[in-house]
Amino acid sequence: MPELTRRSLIKAALAGSAAVTLTGCSMLPRKASSHGPQQYTGAIGLPDGSFAVGAIAPDGNMLWQSPVNTRCHSGCNRPGTAEVLFFERRPGWAFYVLNSKTGKRLHRIEAAEGEHFVGHGVFSLDGRFLYATASRYEPGEGIVAVYDSHHNYQRVNTFELNGVGPHQLTLHPDGRTLIVGLGGILTHPDYDRIKLNLDTMKPALVLVDRLSGETLGRFRPSHHQLSTRHVDAAPDGTIYAAYQYQGPAHELPPLVARYRNGRYEEIDFGEPVHRELGNYIASIVAHPENDLVAIASPIGGTALIFDSRSGKVVEKASIADCAGVEALAGGDFLVSSGQGKLVRMSQGKPTTEIASMSVQWDHHLV
Repeated sequence: MPELTRRSLIKAALAGSAAVTLTGCSMLPRKASSHGPQQYTGAIGLPDGSFAVGAIAPDGNMLWQSPVNTRCHSGCNRPGTAEVLFFERRPGWAFYVLNSKTGKRLHRIEAAEGEHFVGHGVFSLDGRFLYATASRYEPGEGIVAVYDSHHNYQRVNTFELNGVGPHQLTLHPDGRTLIVGLGGILTHPDYDRIKLNLDTMKPALVLVDRLSGETLGRFRPSHHQLSTRHVDAAPDGTIYAAYQYQGPAHELPPLVARYRNGRYEEIDFGEPVHRELGNYIASIVAHPENDLVAIASPIGGTALIFDSRSGKVVEKASIADCAGVEALAGGDFLVSSGQGKLVRMSQGKPTTEIASMSVQWDHHLV
């Protein structure tokens, strides 16, 4: 059930509704376009044990590789520029600003003292402000850190999330609302990946005003151990959240939720599909050209596409260690794996491997 701030309740009541009202529009840049060159960028591990960020064409051809100091996770394109950013993770002490055409490193921006990034960020539509999820690791407080790209990525603001373990965030098509997956899992850089609070987790999908930092809505999953990790939004304003279940492995709860028309609901794919997902989703992407949504699970070695309106699974493939997903122009999806595979998936067509590389793709494509 949604938990709304007093101010947003008043706003909603004035609008004649008791829920946050978000409408889609055409403000967001398209994820894929049939006009002009396409490029997809991801963090990679190299055979010699080093790390880089690599860019590929849709046919799987590697365009460039740019070395980085340590493992990166995901990133974002800066609108209107030839810049792409990638965030270090585990822990994330910095993010890199790269030339998206050549891979040349332009900046390396370190996290503030006592904080670390968690692998994700998104820009305002005008490309000026960067919003990055981060944590103050001693108190375990989740935040959104705001940077001004017009002033060499100077830190200019901090938004409190009133929870722990933020992960992915994206921008709603209204251009103003940040959509944040609050995982609820407390970790600390000194303890590697140990999860310190599984009994008291409070995950949520959180909506934040990117100008004021005000929390507009907080939607909790059906179980407190459904870690809300990954998010996306369709052009019509529908929001999707993907979970990673931290409870007993034999339990198979729904792993995807949808928020639209004032209603937050979880989508049940059925026990056989849930079993194939291994209680873990690493990416969720709503295609901007149709009503399809794709998810990938490296734990289950399964990627699938479902219809956003009915919730019905329309395509499924076994892809070992698959995790990254992005939309391809024309309605298909590109899936990457930690075993170097790049796979094209689409509704009603055979799944096609387009490349096999001697790299390890991390969990996301940009």
